Amino acid sequence: MALLHATWRAARDLAGQGAPVLPVHALHVHHGLSRFADDWRDHCARQCERWRAEGADLHFHVRHLGLQPQAGESVEALAREGRYRALAEMAREAGCRVVLLAHHRDDQAETFLLQALRGAGSAGLAAMPRAIERDGLRWLRPWLARPRAEIEAYVAAHRIAHVEDDSNADPRHARNRLRLQVMPALREAFPQAPQALADAAARAQDAAECLDALAALDLEAVRDPDGRALQTGPLAALSPARRRNLLRCWLAGQGLAVRASLLERLAEELPRAGSGAVWPLQADRALRLHRGLLVSDTHVEPAAVDGSRPPPPDEVALAPLLPSQPPVGQTMALTLPGWTGRLHLEPVAQGGLAWADLVALVARPRRGGERFQSHAAGVPRALKKQFQAAAVPAWQRDAPLLWRGERLVFAPGLGMDAREQALAGVPQYRLRWFP
Repeated sequence: MALLHATWRAARDLAGQGAPVLPVHALHVHHGLSRFADDWRDHCARQCERWRAEGADLHFHVRHLGLQPQAGESVEALAREGRYRALAEMAREAGCRVVLLAHHRDDQAETFLLQALRGAGSAGLAAMPRAIERDGLRWLRPWLARPRAEIEAYVAAHRIAHVEDDSNADPRHARNRLRLQVMPALREAFPQAPQALADAAARAQDAAECLDALAALDLEAVRDPDGRALQTGPLAALSPARRRNLLRCWLAGQGLAVRASLLERLAEELPRAGSGAVWPLQADRALRLHRGLLVSDTHVEPAAVDGSRPPPPDEVALAPLLPSQPPVGQTMALTLPGWTGRLHLEPVAQGGLAWADLVALVARPRRGGERFQSHAAGVPRALKKQFQAAAVPAWQRDAPLLWRGERLVFAPGLGMDAREQALAGVPQYRLRWFP
């Protein structure tokens, strides 16, 4: 409420000096977690109405989340994720380019300590950035260097009506325990603690930025020409610390956050691991070594290796899975009964398969002896040889082959047989298999 008050007054004063009128939008998130949530929403709406009467160009927006945390789920994390998503949606709908957040220096000190207690690295210890571009918006925390006491004094001086969230007194939440039990004792023993911790967070931000820049340089030297894997030779030549830093950034770029213990294990084991080594990351992802490359790929479950999973069917026809007419300009995703994966059909201008041929396809498991022609100027060769020439890993070869009659049309990892591609100008689709 203090930040909103200060913002609309600043906008009003600028307009009084001849600057263009700057509208201010108050974005309120109704989490649906507190029995007082409706009262808080109504309080904010009434306050904005009163300030409009004082000349504020102020617009109130609200978004209801209706969160329902499941057993074992972090309420704080769920609420934070939903809140920022709702703020971004409301800001874009209102035509805003900047979102202001009211975090202060004490919040920053608490965040630094919480991250340190969780064993975070420099990225976590950096806590909250003062400014960041995200979701097409610029998020700013103009009061991040201001102590809470200054904000409280502002509220008192302007007699700003505000609400105290009753959950702030609940010691079940880690931040509340830190704020209520630890920080008072820390400030008593070390009066400069909030400032020192906030300063440490700022230095961690610098360190995190430098580490990201170093990882980008190392990635250029280590990434394979296709850009989808890392060359293990140059990777092993890096120091363990740079190896861990590079792996962290590379995996984060794929949306994979891994534990520090796994990064340490990877950095230690990679230089001496042999081809075929596997490191599970998540339920459906793994890192694999193949021909001197480290690949982030779909995880093969043990059941698929030891034979306990039932074998795929001898044949699955695509026709019953397809619409009666080809959808115009749409990519289709088909699930083949008995196979763990999805077949994507993407409309293309050339190099694809005609719709009439597509509906005649059947999926069959690999049996051996298949022949495949990868290029128009090439010759048919044994499928095994084609897989080897294209460096398709062994774990990606156990996928459905698509046939039209007795002619092999599509092999996952290789694509379309060159002899089966449709003529230009004919509606056609490119096939891709995703395990």
